[in-house]
Amino acid sequence: MSSAASFSNFKVLTFDVVGTLIDFETGVLAAVRRISGKSPAELSDDKIFESYKRGRDKHYERSSEVMFHVYRYLAKELGLPAEDASCDMFQLAVLRWGPFSDSVEALKRLRTKFRLVAMTNADRVALSCYAHALGDPFDDTVCADDTGVAKPNPEFFAYNKGRQSAFGYKQSDILHVAQSQYHDIGIARKLGYKVCWIERRQGIAGFGGTPAVETLTKPDFHFPTLKALADAAIGPAA
Repeated sequence: MSSAASFSNFKVLTFDVVGTLIDFETGVLAAVRRISGKSPAELSDDKIFESYKRGRDKHYERSSEVMFHVYRYLAKELGLPAEDASCDMFQLAVLRWGPFSDSVEALKRLRTKFRLVAMTNADRVALSCYAHALGDPFDDTVCADDTGVAKPNPEFFAYNKGRQSAFGYKQSDILHVAQSQYHDIGIARKLGYKVCWIERRQGIAGFGGTPAVETLTKPDFHFPTLKALADAAIGPAA
């Protein structure tokens, strides 16, 4: 069990947002099922996620704009309604993806001790929606609109490193907190960051809506929820 002392060297927590703080998998599944009328028995989670990931790979630009096209790709592949109105519904639903049940409270506690920085592949429009849903906990934010690249590109981390250094923080002050082994944990560890893996899918087979990796990167800290991280770093909620 990690003690609060284990975290005493860190001043900044950088967060992947979508998948770590925002429950995009539930959001994707709910929107597809609402639009298509298909039950889990008729269309499995895994089939939806696999098509979603392929669609996102083809339309990797700004999430507040291209999820319309991601849904059209997914819908055509799965034989679902693919007219403009359905694509619009999915695009709007993306901006309303909600937090995990523990995110808001845990971030509030973590903010009492650490500088909180969002590091997200979402664009500025989507990030503003997610930050608001999370209770606006961030001291600073870095998104794809700022960097011009998406994680796992090392340039994303280089941009944030330079930005935080302007505020007086060194790389050794930073703990990177994320769910995605593909986008975050592997590359952050390779770049020399200490990393905390929030394994949101613990006990669930597969990688869900996140790209798979061949080998899991062993993190410095490992928790199933953000609440568990806050309990370890701050102490249990009163």
